[in-house]
Amino acid sequence: MRPRFALIALLMLIMLLPSVHAQSNVVYVAKVDGMITGYTVDQFDRYISEAEKNNAEAIIIELNTPGGRGDAMQAIVTRIQNAKVPVIIYVHPSGGMAASAGTYIALSSHLIAMTPGTVIGACRPILGYGQNGSIVEAPPKITNFYVAYIRELARMSGRNETLAEEFITKDRSVTPEEALRYGVIEVIATNVDELLQKADGMETKVPVAGKGKVTLHLRNAELVYIEPSFRDTVVKYITDPTIAYLLLNLGFIGLIFGFLTPGWHVPETVGAIMLVLGLIGLGYFGYSSAALILIVLAMIFFIAEALTPTFGLFTVAGVITFILGGIMLFSGDGGEYLVTGETYSILRIAIIVMAILLGLFFLFGAATVVRAHRKKPEAGMEELVGEVGKVVEDLDPEGVVKLHGELWKAESKDGKRIPVGEKVRVVEVKGLTLIVERIDERREE
Repeated sequence: MRPRFALIALLMLIMLLPSVHAQSNVVYVAKVDGMITGYTVDQFDRYISEAEKNNAEAIIIELNTPGGRGDAMQAIVTRIQNAKVPVIIYVHPSGGMAASAGTYIALSSHLIAMTPGTVIGACRPILGYGQNGSIVEAPPKITNFYVAYIRELARMSGRNETLAEEFITKDRSVTPEEALRYGVIEVIATNVDELLQKADGMETKVPVAGKGKVTLHLRNAELVYIEPSFRDTVVKYITDPTIAYLLLNLGFIGLIFGFLTPGWHVPETVGAIMLVLGLIGLGYFGYSSAALILIVLAMIFFIAEALTPTFGLFTVAGVITFILGGIMLFSGDGGEYLVTGETYSILRIAIIVMAILLGLFFLFGAATVVRAHRKKPEAGMEELVGEVGKVVEDLDPEGVVKLHGELWKAESKDGKRIPVGEKVRVVEVKGLTLIVERIDERREE
C-alpha cells in the first residue's frame, strides 16, 4: 500500500513541475530612449526591481541613446551587475544606437542584442562643448581611466577587449553584423519575439547576482511590457541638450525682463519655471530631487500670490509646478508603469485635486490681502473723524464732549453754542481738540 501511495505522490509532483516552471517563464520588456542622466538611473533601477520582484526569467531593455553623463552610466552598470535577474540590452529600433555611455551599459549586461540598422560604439569621453560648439576633449588621465574601465567590462563578459578599447581610442562604431562577428554582441533580431527565440538556451555572459551564470529559458515566454510614463516622456525632451540650453537662456531672459518691468509679473513667472526646467534638464538630479525642486517652486509661487497679489497668475503657476512635482515625486517602485496598473491613476487624481485646493486657498488669502491693501490707512487721532459723540459741557464755542466713553475737549465748527445733551459729529482734529458740528436728527432721518 505504501509503495503505491509513494508512486502516486511522485507522479503528482512530476505533473506539477512543468506548471511551476511555466509560471516563472515571464520576461519583462522596458524602453530607455534619450540621454543617459540621473533620471535614467532611476528608470533602470525601477525596471530591474520590477522584474526581480516578480521573479522574471529576464528583463529586456530596449536601448536607444546617443550617450550622456559618465557618473549616471557607472551607476547603471553597477545596478545591472547586481541584478538578480538577467538583463538583456537590446539596441532598438532600427536607426537607433547605443553610443558613448550606452556602449558601456551594453557591455555590462548579461546579453546584448541589436536590431539591423543600429550601431554601437564611439564612446570617447569628453568634458563638454566650447562656446563655438566644438568638443572639449577629456585629458589623458580621464581617457585612460575609461579605456581600462571598458576593457574590464569586456573581459568580465568574455567580449572583444581590443574592439572595446578601439571604441574609445579610435572612435570606432560597428554595425550589428560586425559586432556579432567580432564578438561584441550575441544576437541580431528584428523584434523581441525573434530575440526570445534566438537567445533561448544561451548562457549569460556575466553572472547573475546570487545565481552565477544561468541558462536562459525564453522560448514561448510571457511578455510583460513596462510602458514609459508621462514624466518619462517629459524628461526625455527636456534632457535634450538643445532644449535644456534654450530653457535655461529663456528663463534668464524672462527673469531679467521681469525685473526691468516690475508690476506685470508674467515674464519672471514664466522665466522662473523655464529656468528650473532647464536645470532639471541638465540631468544632475534624479526624479525625487527634481520633484522637490518643483514643489518648492510651487510653494514660492503660492506665498508670492498671498504677499503680492497678481489676481491668480502666481496661483496658476504654482498649481502647474505642484502637479509636475507631484507626478515626478511619487513612483511606487515602478508599478505604475505597468499597463494594467491603477494605483498611479488614483494618485495622479489626488495630486491634481490637492494642487487645486492649495491654489484656491492661497487665492482666497490673496483676495483678503487685496482688500486690506485697498482700505484707507488710518492711524492715531485721525480715526476719530466721522465719529459721533455727546455734549456733556456746553460748547460756547468750546466745551467737552463724551466719545467712546472718554471725555474730549471740543469746539463748535461754526462757533455757535451747542447745549448739553446734543449729539455732535467730529469733522476735524486739531492737536487734542475735536472740531465738531451739531447733528440735525430730523435732517438725518
